[in-house]
Amino acid sequence: MCGITGFLNLGKEPVNPNVIKDMCDAVRHRGPDDAGYALFSSLRQKGKEQNYCLELTDNEFKDKNSNLAPIESDFAQAEIRDGGTWFLAMGHRRLAVIDLTQRAHEPISDKGRTVWLVYNGEIYNFMDLRKELEGLGYRFFSDSDAEVIIYAYKEWGIECVKRFNGMFAFALWDNQREKFFLARDRFGVIPVYYCFAGNSFVFGSEIKSILASKIIRAEIDPFALNEYFTFQNIFSDRTLFGDIKLLQAGTYIEIGREKAGSGPRPVKYWDYDFSYSDFRLSEEDAAEQLLYLFRQAVTRQLVSDVPVGSYLSGGMDSGSITAVAGKHFGRIYTFCTGFDLSSASGLELGFDERKYAEMLSNYFKTEHYENVIHAGDMEAVLPQLIWHIEDLRVGQSYPDYYASRLAGKFVKVVLSGGGGDELFGGYPWRYYRVLNPADYNGFLGKYYDYWQRLVQDTDKKDFFAGGTFSGLKDHSTFDVFRGVFSEKRSAKPVTNEDFINESMYFEIKTFLHGLFVITNKISMAHSLETRVPFLDNDLVDFACKIPPRMKLKNLDKSVKMDENEPGKMKKYYQKTNDGKVILRKAMRELIPQEILEREKQGFSAPDASWFRGESIEYVKKTLLEKKARIYEFLNPVFIKRKIDEHTSGKKNNRLFIWSLLSFEWWLRKFL
Repeated sequence: MCGITGFLNLGKEPVNPNVIKDMCDAVRHRGPDDAGYALFSSLRQKGKEQNYCLELTDNEFKDKNSNLAPIESDFAQAEIRDGGTWFLAMGHRRLAVIDLTQRAHEPISDKGRTVWLVYNGEIYNFMDLRKELEGLGYRFFSDSDAEVIIYAYKEWGIECVKRFNGMFAFALWDNQREKFFLARDRFGVIPVYYCFAGNSFVFGSEIKSILASKIIRAEIDPFALNEYFTFQNIFSDRTLFGDIKLLQAGTYIEIGREKAGSGPRPVKYWDYDFSYSDFRLSEEDAAEQLLYLFRQAVTRQLVSDVPVGSYLSGGMDSGSITAVAGKHFGRIYTFCTGFDLSSASGLELGFDERKYAEMLSNYFKTEHYENVIHAGDMEAVLPQLIWHIEDLRVGQSYPDYYASRLAGKFVKVVLSGGGGDELFGGYPWRYYRVLNPADYNGFLGKYYDYWQRLVQDTDKKDFFAGGTFSGLKDHSTFDVFRGVFSEKRSAKPVTNEDFINESMYFEIKTFLHGLFVITNKISMAHSLETRVPFLDNDLVDFACKIPPRMKLKNLDKSVKMDENEPGKMKKYYQKTNDGKVILRKAMRELIPQEILEREKQGFSAPDASWFRGESIEYVKKTLLEKKARIYEFLNPVFIKRKIDEHTSGKKNNRLFIWSLLSFEWWLRKFL
């Protein structure tokens, strides 16, 4: 995992390539092991215009890269000054995980220096692809997966992305064809952002690197703000930063140097397919095949030249991953984060899972480490956390920040159970509430009502300040919501199983995607790579084909539950033992029955209690003072009413309060 950034100038106006160092420095936490830059200009030689490449490092790593001049050096600055019109800069900050030598330094090129790459992520099947490419005559200089991407592109063109099994974001420059590509993995595990600013195309692993270019200023996107305070997420490609987009999962952009203005639209190369009509396996055979694919997926993702650990929450998903990884490595590092529940109450008293994690650690003989989050830890880390997250999405994430900080002290790579719920039906109450609709529009309406997690459409006139609200008159969050489904090319749903698959498709594209974006930012804040074995190509393709009747028990039972009350998940599972049925059957060979039969427990702090108790003064001080930045966009009367509802115990508004705190700190940090 690394940090990539750069810009492509599509006009004739010169751009100072020195800004590439500032752009890389902004994401130095993503890659503390190396830095590199490749600058491209057009020079006329012997009457012909030719592209010239200047490859550099910086002073911090000049001893590692003795064959490269630092960008700060007199030599580099003279070359930049006299090098003609610089039209492309590519920068890289490296977290060394595979091939720790300087042969894997980036930007990296083919032997003829015709194709250049900066890359963030891991291609888990890179050795298989390398063998295939070697059979076609290609020869490799390094042992890195980055070099495999280059020769895969040379052989198969940009369609090579369909062959990659992994998580990635990369920028590639084809110097012969003068074509630039920006691509993201099919599941969206790795984020990458971009914008068109005048005649410049700017990109980066994080938004702060784009802002460091000074090519674009930080301004708020009111439509993205509307999405965020509707869904506690952003479903479109927008971000809170005006004109800065998030490249969608399974998408690439192609740009030729002749293109200018708004630029080409992203190209979709892959999407989930939840069709199950051709599935013929029995439940036992399906469980057996699922176990095989799961073991294969975890084993694939263990490729590394540095230590690998695993989160161990005490649940089935992380426990199953630890079981397979532990057999491969022997004694593996595992990590768990718990909560001080001394001031919690009600359903929140069951939020600490450490005893189950310790039980599994003893069962698998892992080297286990824990930390405990107390009331007050949120406010201590919130400013720094929001600076790292920058792109606000989904719910409370500060426990994940502390978990990543713990793991980052021991390993560079950690395995996570993300995706198990979304692929195998881990949220039954979400799907069941939309069963038996009158028609497809009825399904969309009922499901949209559910996903208005923070502010209902009917309340937005009171929630947004007058000027902000008037600017939203042409923006429909329902249209944004419906647009997620329109990406599918399958027929409209008919049966309840069809509607459940529609729900799973939606949630894996939005809710899980939001979790991926946040997880990546938080883990990389600690120079830690997080891998998600459930998001393996073969495993995902098989999971999507499994009929919902094998994942869930009560396909005709309508259920309603408020997710502001995460403890109700536990009560629901205790009563029904529903959800992830086929996965539980498949994992019975790996983990104890007691864990298989455990109720689901979300990773959540007892914030409802803390926002009424030990954190109440912080909430009021941050959100209710007149100088709070949020009141440039939001109505103080509405916000005070919602906070009073929570503190008085009338309603649990913990998600809303978290989002307000996050937005306040976002404004302070970035605007």
